Amino acid sequence: MENKHVGWLLIGIAIFVGIMLFLFSNSTKTVLDNSCPIIAEGHACPAYTALDNQMYFALAVVGILVLVGIFLIFSKPKEKIIEKTIIKKVEKKEKLKKFDMSTLKSEEKKIVNLLLEKKAMFQADIVEISGMNKVKVSRILDKLEGNDIIERKRRGMQNIVILKQ
Repeated sequence: MENKHVGWLLIGIAIFVGIMLFLFSNSTKTVLDNSCPIIAEGHACPAYTALDNQMYFALAVVGILVLVGIFLIFSKPKEKIIEKTIIKKVEKKEKLKKFDMSTLKSEEKKIVNLLLEKKAMFQADIVEISGMNKVKVSRILDKLEGNDIIERKRRGMQNIVILKQ
């Protein structure tokens, strides 16, 4: 669920809780008016003070929920920062190391050409673009990594594949 939706949900819950608080407070004050005698010297029943304190605390909680909801609505969603930083690092490095492409098989050349074009790619994207299945791409990447042509870096549940310098 996106932050914006969670924020609106929190604000809705806070409004609902606020309405319930006011209804509860009004009904409790009605009961206190009918059952609590007025104490001598003009002081009201101590239950009113307790009820007011509880109401202030509950309103503070509702206010916090509203503020968190507003923060979530206006906060930016997370971007794919990992991929961008890896690509920037690869672009800053020197030219790619020359290696003999004539010794590579056609499928290996296809993957290397993709990496030459894109600089860095997620392994899942290589599978999708190349049209090969996961196992085949994984085996080809293992061979290329063994030949010191590529490097795979683990990022969460995915691998980013880059050409070695």
